[in-house]
Amino acid sequence: MEAEKKLIDSYELNVNDIVIDVSIYSDENEPVPVYSISITNISETTKIILEKIREEFVSQEMKTFEQGSLESSTIQKQFKKGILVLLRKYFPTANKKTMDMLINYILQQNIGLGNIEVLLKDKNLEEVVINNANEPIWIYHRKYGWLKTNIMIPNESRIRYYSTVIGRDVGKEITTLNPLMDAHLKTGDRVNSTLSPISSKGNTLTIRKFAVKPWTITDFIKEKTISYEAAALLWMAVQNELSVIITGGTASGKTSMLNVVANFFPPNQRILSLEDTRELMLPKILHWVPLETRLPNPEGKGGITMLDLIVNSLRMRPDRILVGEIRRKREAEVIFEAMHTGHSVYGTLHANNVRETINRLTQPPIGLSKQILSALSLIVVQHINRRNGRRRTLQIGEVMYNGDAKPIMQLNIMKDTLEKVNDPTTIFETLNLYTGLSKGDIEKDINEKVDILKWMVKNNITDINKIGMIMSKHYRKKPFKHMV
Repeated sequence: MEAEKKLIDSYELNVNDIVIDVSIYSDENEPVPVYSISITNISETTKIILEKIREEFVSQEMKTFEQGSLESSTIQKQFKKGILVLLRKYFPTANKKTMDMLINYILQQNIGLGNIEVLLKDKNLEEVVINNANEPIWIYHRKYGWLKTNIMIPNESRIRYYSTVIGRDVGKEITTLNPLMDAHLKTGDRVNSTLSPISSKGNTLTIRKFAVKPWTITDFIKEKTISYEAAALLWMAVQNELSVIITGGTASGKTSMLNVVANFFPPNQRILSLEDTRELMLPKILHWVPLETRLPNPEGKGGITMLDLIVNSLRMRPDRILVGEIRRKREAEVIFEAMHTGHSVYGTLHANNVRETINRLTQPPIGLSKQILSALSLIVVQHINRRNGRRRTLQIGEVMYNGDAKPIMQLNIMKDTLEKVNDPTTIFETLNLYTGLSKGDIEKDINEKVDILKWMVKNNITDINKIGMIMSKHYRKKPFKHMV
């Protein structure tokens, strides 16, 4: 008896004029939903002919392409020239549009990354993972979390070939003697590859896609990642130049939350972002300078570390500094010194709750003095539910004058709501000191911000540049109903 399948979602992709149908369905025989692709504008008969063409072409010439050191663009140009002759032989009446589409299909399957290229074109995907040739490719979907696909890699050598193709374009190589490769593609995607026997089940390839459309505060509220009240409190803090650190586990949404924090920046300040890999995307209206670290060359020269960027950024007259990730003591020391000298700093750190964040900052390998932590105002803790893939703000905590921290909002797991657990004290006192606003004034301002956020959600304003304009007009005291 065939397993029962239930369609969850479906949509269409266009990859180089090749129409791809995407279906996401549950299967009673599968532990997770299945992400299935199928090509709709190339018939099965045509695919058989194209395979025959491929076999006819795959000779010594093709082996040269696979084993050589030519760049992908050069390989593709030579490949197209040779394959076009065979296509005209088998499809003499095909028009140019059809011929281009067939060439793209053969290129994709033989010179490029095969069906992986289809996955990379799907804006709904965050990760593409190949664990070995004996199991299907896995993907991480923005809406549905981890899914199996219907795509198999034929053998381990093909996975290795894909890694070689990727590495070749960015000046990296992966070999038996160098079986680990970490690369940043020109698209912004990050690639990690390992070879067997380092990965004992087979060769692996992990691609973390660069988000073309960044997460915004509106997205976070709509997805229930954060509440209106918590978002308004965060906005109030950012508007008044209080420093914030975002923590959480791997894939919990730390960088996405950092991008959301930047939604609240005013346009009349200079912003510097410091990252190992460019992931942040800020509104165009902002005065923003992105900086990236750089690995040393094979001779060990030319490397630019995060510490180098942090130290240099302080010489660039920044008003706000975004730090992709805080890892080491010297980095943290300079960052907190910057806070104490009047800079607003926003960064990420691996820690699972508010109190653990303090422990991470005060214990090795970072090991800061607790007294210095008072320059930090808020800790935002992100969490991912591994069972359903939901990302949530787990806690928001304020840092006390003695360097301790207390949660002021916490996620009620059973209700899936972010709830107030303690009254803010230090942050309200700090805001009063900097602005002269009373507790009542601050609460009134937060409520006004809640109204604006509700209006943004109601009007489905998720474009980062539109949000940037709304913030700009808000800071100039324009009525929010006329912001777009």
